[in-house]
Amino acid sequence: MPIFKYLKNLKSFSIIIVPDDTSHEAKSKKFTVTRIFIFAVIYSILIALFGYYFFNITGIANRILPGTYVQNAETVEEIEELNDKVIFLAKELQLLKSANQKLKYAMALGDSTLIDSFKVNSDTLRKYYKTPKEGTVFGVLISIMQNLFIQQQDNTIFFILPVNGYISRSFDPERAHFGIDIVVKDGTPVYAAAGGFVVFSGYTNNYGHIIILSHSDGYLSIYKHNSVILKKEREFVKQGELIAQSGNSGLATTGPHLHFEIWHNGKPVDPETLLIITNK
Repeated sequence: MPIFKYLKNLKSFSIIIVPDDTSHEAKSKKFTVTRIFIFAVIYSILIALFGYYFFNITGIANRILPGTYVQNAETVEEIEELNDKVIFLAKELQLLKSANQKLKYAMALGDSTLIDSFKVNSDTLRKYYKTPKEGTVFGVLISIMQNLFIQQQDNTIFFILPVNGYISRSFDPERAHFGIDIVVKDGTPVYAAAGGFVVFSGYTNNYGHIIILSHSDGYLSIYKHNSVILKKEREFVKQGELIAQSGNSGLATTGPHLHFEIWHNGKPVDPETLLIITNK
């Protein structure tokens, strides 16, 4: 093309500056191709050096230029620690979700079908209802009270107070309080109100460490806000057997106490109407 031939033969050129003001003379500056080339190279090198130091000193390069971020050992350790925490929290959330689902399942099947779902023989479960008459003073006391005052049949279930303390709040279903609150110190032994089968033993967000026992005739007994649970699911417990230690776990609590509930055929009942031993 003619323009490339023209540039190839061009060895020098001049730039004429003509001011708008006619009182000043026009000026001209002669340039050669060699000088223009050298000037462009020097200018490019200076701009490159300035840009390199500017981006690295200010740290902008780490954010806008790909492939320039270098992780040091401390940063890598922090990232790994955060990653471990995220994985741990994800597992904890999954466990809480699973525990809540199991709790809803246990509450929904608060009758004989709950025992059937665990494939537990009701006759096998029945022998755990009451404390044996032989071997403990407590068992003898329960037996005497039953024979003298209650006069129940051998296969009828009855409940005892799971912990000795002050009942600070009674059964109030209209305000969604389906049990009684028994004020005790942290770590106070919690006993099974009646013998039965552990259908739930775990931690929930609102109720903390909770354990649920299933009994025949459609009864459930529930123990909430414990600090420690001593029995696992699918274990048999006898009446008066140690199953937990009281505490203040969970969000729905205002202080150390045991929240105790009794459900019959899927409906909450006032525990104080079923307990043979109360202490206010």
